[in-house]
Amino acid sequence: MQDLSTIQLIAVWALPVLFAITLHEVAHGWVARFYGDHTAAALGRLSLNPIKHVDPVGTLLVPAMLLLLQTGFVFGWAKPVPVIMGNLHQPRRDMAKVALAGPGANLIMALFWAVLLKIAIAAGGQGLMQGLLYMSAAGILINLVLMVLNLFPVPPLDGSRVLNGFLPEALARKVDRLEPYGLLIVVALLVTGVLGKLLLPMLALSSSLLLGLFGITEIRFF
Repeated sequence: MQDLSTIQLIAVWALPVLFAITLHEVAHGWVARFYGDHTAAALGRLSLNPIKHVDPVGTLLVPAMLLLLQTGFVFGWAKPVPVIMGNLHQPRRDMAKVALAGPGANLIMALFWAVLLKIAIAAGGQGLMQGLLYMSAAGILINLVLMVLNLFPVPPLDGSRVLNGFLPEALARKVDRLEPYGLLIVVALLVTGVLGKLLLPMLALSSSLLLGLFGITEIRFF
């Protein structure tokens, strides 16, 4: 996508980013409702309307800045869907399932975009199909990034809540105490390059498996 202008890059990435972060959050709310917590539903947060989930910084500013700075990657976040753990049938175990729903939704979306990418390639990747090809590739990449990143066991990422569902309660509480510092930890890992070293091998593996599943050899992300 290096040959695209800034406007074209934004056009290519806008829908994949919006759907990736919106459905990630909605999936949390859907699963929470299934296991007894109707908070998100009562607040109207189970809607697929992206406007209801837009965070001005995470949904708009951060992805736009990453595109303008040509960092080579894009990520973002939506307003977190509220979940009251105490309302769940089995709070700790069900919360792990609620947390896993977000990355699970990103995996499903990555598969969906892979189907569209296969179609675009089969159609020759020219004209409108070229736009679909670029957008599908962006959709795969953003969803894999969100899936892998959110599975890191660092609060407040989903991976920490999945992990807590299987830890002894005393140890789970110690992990929970890290949550106020979680964002700082993630930023520190990012700035020092540690996050990239942990993330890239898993992204390379997941993208290779996904593209291989559909027999796509024309495109490689890593």
